[in-house]
Amino acid sequence: MIAVDWGTSSFRAYRLGADGTILATVASPRGILSVADGRFDAVLREEVGPWLDAERLMLLSGMIGSRQGWREAPYAPCPAGEPEIRAALTRLDFDWPGQAWLAPGLTCRSNGVPDVMRGEEVQILGALDALDRGTGLVCLPGTHSKWVRVEDGRITGFQTHMTGESFAVLRQHSILGRLMPAADAESDPDDQAFAAGLARARTEGGLLHHLFGVRSLGLMGDVPTESLPAYLSGLLIGHELAATVAIVGPVHLIGNDTLTRRYGQALTLSGRVALPMAPDRAAAGLHLLSRGL
Repeated sequence: MIAVDWGTSSFRAYRLGADGTILATVASPRGILSVADGRFDAVLREEVGPWLDAERLMLLSGMIGSRQGWREAPYAPCPAGEPEIRAALTRLDFDWPGQAWLAPGLTCRSNGVPDVMRGEEVQILGALDALDRGTGLVCLPGTHSKWVRVEDGRITGFQTHMTGESFAVLRQHSILGRLMPAADAESDPDDQAFAAGLARARTEGGLLHHLFGVRSLGLMGDVPTESLPAYLSGLLIGHELAATVAIVGPVHLIGNDTLTRRYGQALTLSGRVALPMAPDRAAAGLHLLSRGL
């Protein structure tokens, strides 16, 4: 089968054996926002064309199933596990002898306000075997960090925090970034400045007040300008952790090495337990959903 994890900014595809073994991979920066005029079918053929003659089943997850993607796959409500997500798969029209399906994404509500995810639910399905009896707290840090509660193999609820996107916007499009070096000129992250940002987030004043402190600390020379991005990162992640302090238990982390290291460091400094997991579980999750199709 072919498993595709197609997000906003990246495209990843896997050719899988019958037992889920990864036989080949393709990765490119051709996320859905880079596809002009809705030519998703053409891009897919360009990326996985050599596999199409041999395979007859393809599952796609991520933002490709969003309103901005190829076709909108309706969200499935929480609680949801493998059976519910599989039942909500949406058939995709693709001129090919095989079948193509879109994963649905999930939705839940907190205090009456809806929350949504697309793609993370598949990664969690692929990581269930690493959770104790399929139960635990999972954090998927990123542009929109997800904090997900899993019970007996089912996602029962989650919270989204716009931490990564807020960092990018503040770094690139606010006055806070004026004192910082160009992104491509930054050296290795400053752990001391990152820890200082985390500590600041635990003090009174609130996020909006703390954010202006990023500028004033740079102006007064209290934090070197080259360390301000790390300080800002620590501040934002610190406020994210403060907002999730009521979600108790060890935190399983799924993400790239840089993000899981940062979140692991932040959790440890905050007195919580961090348990990094394999960085990419989408292929395993999509293979799980393919059973019975």
